[in-house]
Amino acid sequence: MYNSRSEPSEIKNLVETEKPSNIIDDIEEVDEEEIKNDLKKEYNGEIDFKETSVISIEEEIKEEGDNNVPEKIEEPHRKAKAQAEEHEKVIAMPQDADGPGEMGRAVKLENVDPETKKKIDEGWQRNAFNQYYSDIISVHRSLPDHRDPWCKEPGRNLPNSKLPDTSVIICFHNEAWSALLRTVHSVLSRSPAELLKEIVLVDDASTQDHLKEELETYLAQHPKVKIVRAKERTGLIRARLLGAAHATGEVLTYLDSHCECTEGWLEPLLDRIARDPTNVVCPTIDIISDESLQYLKSTYIAVGGFDWNLIFNWHALPEREKKRRSHDAEPVPSPTMAGGLFAIDKKFFEKLGTYDSGFDIWGGENLELSFKTWMCGGTLEIIPCSHVGHIFRKRSPYKWRTGVNVLKRNTVRLAEVWLDEYKVYYYDRIGHDLGNYGDVSSRKKLRESLQCKSFSWYLKNIFPELFIPGEAVAHGEIRNKFGPGVNMCLDSPAKRNNLNKPIGLYGCHKQGGNQYWMLSKDGEIRRDDFCIDKGSGNIMLFKCHGSKGNQEWKYEDWGGIFNPSAQKCLAIAPSRDKLLLEPCSPDEVRQQWSFENYNKSMLHQ
Repeated sequence: MYNSRSEPSEIKNLVETEKPSNIIDDIEEVDEEEIKNDLKKEYNGEIDFKETSVISIEEEIKEEGDNNVPEKIEEPHRKAKAQAEEHEKVIAMPQDADGPGEMGRAVKLENVDPETKKKIDEGWQRNAFNQYYSDIISVHRSLPDHRDPWCKEPGRNLPNSKLPDTSVIICFHNEAWSALLRTVHSVLSRSPAELLKEIVLVDDASTQDHLKEELETYLAQHPKVKIVRAKERTGLIRARLLGAAHATGEVLTYLDSHCECTEGWLEPLLDRIARDPTNVVCPTIDIISDESLQYLKSTYIAVGGFDWNLIFNWHALPEREKKRRSHDAEPVPSPTMAGGLFAIDKKFFEKLGTYDSGFDIWGGENLELSFKTWMCGGTLEIIPCSHVGHIFRKRSPYKWRTGVNVLKRNTVRLAEVWLDEYKVYYYDRIGHDLGNYGDVSSRKKLRESLQCKSFSWYLKNIFPELFIPGEAVAHGEIRNKFGPGVNMCLDSPAKRNNLNKPIGLYGCHKQGGNQYWMLSKDGEIRRDDFCIDKGSGNIMLFKCHGSKGNQEWKYEDWGGIFNPSAQKCLAIAPSRDKLLLEPCSPDEVRQQWSFENYNKSMLHQ
């Protein structure tokens, strides 16, 4: 058993001693009938409050009466624009089952006029998704039920009376009106009232007018929603802690501000926590297209992992887990979580020390919570019976101060506290340039007091699929000896967008990063999950397949890198700008390479 704290020390310093005037936490006192009567007078009584709700308009249209559909839409955006010009606030039309976006369908506008095209472009610039399309979709749009029939069988979850209630915490900064309200309404309309204690909207110092008084006025009609405003820009991590400080539910459920919850999303999450409060659970994250706003069901179950850059990534369900499970919709253990959407027992979150208060803005917090959940007595699961859609943006639309590598600072703190002797593999990637990462003594003391397991235990029991650099025959740079001046090294970012592209060459810099490679006992030259492959004409980067062939390389005593499949050796072109395969020649300096940290004895272990 563990003791809870109503306000962890990380949270206390973020909570205001007096309630600012712009925080709504007494909205139950708002006279909803008075608001309705005033609106009826303004709009000549032509309102049906069973079908409509008050919405807002920023600089451009925000009409929520339509929804999103793959067929051509010729008039809704023009109609919305006309309404916007006529009224500062409009009343949404009754929801149309065939409206744009309904049932998660895609929006498509064709032959738009120049003014509309400009608005579409501006929406992309502000939000990094198609805000204009989002704005013509109803904030109450319908979605298909993507649950497996197994999930809906009687008795699958504990009765609602046996489940804990939850505070849903949604942090936002300058979020689009339609995306934010669609998130809120999907929670309100698809969560059992007895389980939804409240929605806590945390405003991380937004500057846009529609997120101030206008948002407060709109949400006054929803007593379960309250707004907490940060005094200044704090970043995602501290905004989440601020939300936790104001939350009163037994469970904290975190969502991003551009999500949509589907039917039955909440009960399976709370069921797992009710059965064991040390279960930390994540919904299946479906994709909402940033272009068309189409809701796309995830087609397979993936689990979270990470690489030795300490960056989160997704992995296919391991074979060992496939064999263990009796049904595809059962909860699945996950080594890590993406971090944006999850539910956790509030007392357990506090026991784990919430987030590291030394973390700044964002980055690394998801891995920290994942590692300590597993290592300190909990379980992290993905719940296939819970589906939540999320707009995945290709860039961040927000600006932060420059001059500080926040992600690196957070990640070094993470490594120092939780990775034990394995931290060196991350430091190899950053050239052992740790920078000023602050004092981590209190976090190490927390780990000790919780009697957490070692990171070695975590790797062996939770993520045995991860390739460990210490088991490699060599790790570090691969340097060619040919040419005057600076030697050339194999160089590639080795990210997904580098797959099927030639491996590059760049002057050796001894800083790890793009020049950090590992030679496995199986002869793979790899960076995490990606391997160097002889390809069909170029030396390419491919996903490691473990079948040797094009991805098998042998390091010869004279310095050659031999590919048995091609029966040739790796060489640098005379121009030093390209990799080649040539008949092996020990006297050819262009074929002579040196592996950093080469240990031939590892081949026999």
